[in-house]
Amino acid sequence: MKNRREFLKQGAGFIGLSALDFNKPTKALLSFSTLGCPAWNFSQVLQHASENNYSGIEIRGIKGDLDLPSNPIFSSSQIASTLRQTADLNLKIVNLGSSANMHFLDSQKRKSNLDEAKKYIELASRLSCPFIRVFPNDLPKDQPEKETVHAIIQALIELGDFAKSSGVKVLLESHGKVIKSDMLLQIMQETNHAHVGLVWDFFNMWSITKEPPAQVHAQLKKYIFHTHIKDAIVSDKEEKYTLLGQGNAPVKEALHALKKGGYSGYYSFEWEKLWHPEIQEPEIALPHFSKNFSKFWN
Repeated sequence: MKNRREFLKQGAGFIGLSALDFNKPTKALLSFSTLGCPAWNFSQVLQHASENNYSGIEIRGIKGDLDLPSNPIFSSSQIASTLRQTADLNLKIVNLGSSANMHFLDSQKRKSNLDEAKKYIELASRLSCPFIRVFPNDLPKDQPEKETVHAIIQALIELGDFAKSSGVKVLLESHGKVIKSDMLLQIMQETNHAHVGLVWDFFNMWSITKEPPAQVHAQLKKYIFHTHIKDAIVSDKEEKYTLLGQGNAPVKEALHALKKGGYSGYYSFEWEKLWHPEIQEPEIALPHFSKNFSKFWN
């Protein structure tokens, strides 16, 4: 018979295990980017999301139009209808993908990009959408890297301040040339803003740096509020996007790191059909992702 000390020790272990299990998400939230269906109108986007067990929509463009603040479906006369259509299918708009770049030192380019991002913040607030995405995006050779990184940080602080009363967070995507974990960590730490975080696109990073996703996640975990998930065959010659599980990207490692770390946000399928028209049609890719995701997440 176990003595009292052994019993208490075992009991404490069970309690600790239960606490850890309790904190892990039991179901993954799936969304997809409209980058993957550039020919669809908004009603088609919603219908396909509903039919294929997605709960969120990440809007990058509608029918190839990337200027979301000027799109008629978000005008003052139509936005209520747009929100009603979305809610009627139990869907949520989870992220707005802007094209705003934060790396410019030129004052006019800098202002233009910040103004674009601010329009997205205002639109996201009207849509009760929690996030907008911005790009870092480049490390131009004619700019000192230190100054470029500082410009990105200052731009994020300005946007974070602008977003304070909106209920919206500004998320910097790991994208372009700003894809090394140490640089992204520096940017997040020095920005240090409650309304700023990251969109973690593990593939954008791994395909160039080959940093293990679990290692990257461990460094950036506290800043990750949204993700982009994709797979591809990566070789010395090219990157060829594939359906989930048909490439050699470390998808499983990235998903397990997120799940183990208690990530509770959306896993957003980014099928880059707009930029790569040769890849599979969304009618094939979107159902495939939602049907096969759990094999990797679990």
